Amino acid sequence: MLHLGKLNTLEIERESPHGLYLTDEIGNEVLLPNKFVTEEMEIGEDVEVFLYKDSEGRNVATTEQTKLQVGEIALLEVFDVNEIGAFMEWGVEKHLLIPFRNQGRRLSPGDETLVYMYLDEETHRLVGTTKLMKYMDGDSSVLKVGEGAELMMWHPTTLGYTAIINGNMVGLIYQDDIYEELWPGDIKHGYIKRVREDGKIDLSLRPFGYNKVTGESQKILDYLEKHNGVMEFTDKSNPESISRTFRMSKKVFKKALGLLYKQKLVILEKSHTRLANVEAPKKSERPIWPD
Repeated sequence: MLHLGKLNTLEIERESPHGLYLTDEIGNEVLLPNKFVTEEMEIGEDVEVFLYKDSEGRNVATTEQTKLQVGEIALLEVFDVNEIGAFMEWGVEKHLLIPFRNQGRRLSPGDETLVYMYLDEETHRLVGTTKLMKYMDGDSSVLKVGEGAELMMWHPTTLGYTAIINGNMVGLIYQDDIYEELWPGDIKHGYIKRVREDGKIDLSLRPFGYNKVTGESQKILDYLEKHNGVMEFTDKSNPESISRTFRMSKKVFKKALGLLYKQKLVILEKSHTRLANVEAPKKSERPIWPD
């Protein structure tokens, strides 16, 4: 059976002036135009192609690399807009249509947005939509706190950044857990931080709990080693300075520093922190901080 909007492995059946005809296991044919035919392709061999409908409504095959398949989401750019909707660049010669009714906000040429692609039941054509929540039908009850997940960044909010979890659920990364610049469409490996009673999901870009603190503690030790065992940072330091230098929140920094203190690896002074095996500066001396 031919599957529109997906990769298909089909057999090369015969040649024609327009290209190669490919068939599925029950004999359905589709044309692979000459511009996609290579010298290596021979009758009787299998070839992997993507299927869609051309401007005249005919099934056609292509070897072009598409950015998404049916049921998937990808960041696409608007090529053009006319009276029926926006047309998106998605790796195929024929642009993907997003009708106005499928746009959460009106799109303009050059805009980039996350798009879900589906096969329209009436027209049997591939269509895009930016109204993604309709397709976020995953079951949050199966998620386990601490488990990893593939996260696609969606958009920033006043609380943090929304992300799509494994392609079918939406969660939120709170601002305190963001330590790098994020953009829509970025794919990150993240973690389930909390599943609330109402089904809402909190996310983290880093593992959390004891293992996280241990990892962050090592980062502080590495910094101390590189700076002669002394640093100007303490648990009272400015949050922005901590975030800029260590790429962690002040809350995480304090936990990591506290762990090092409990393990007697560091000495906490009023104005600085030093490794336990480094002598304290004399009262007449001031630590020289690195630029």
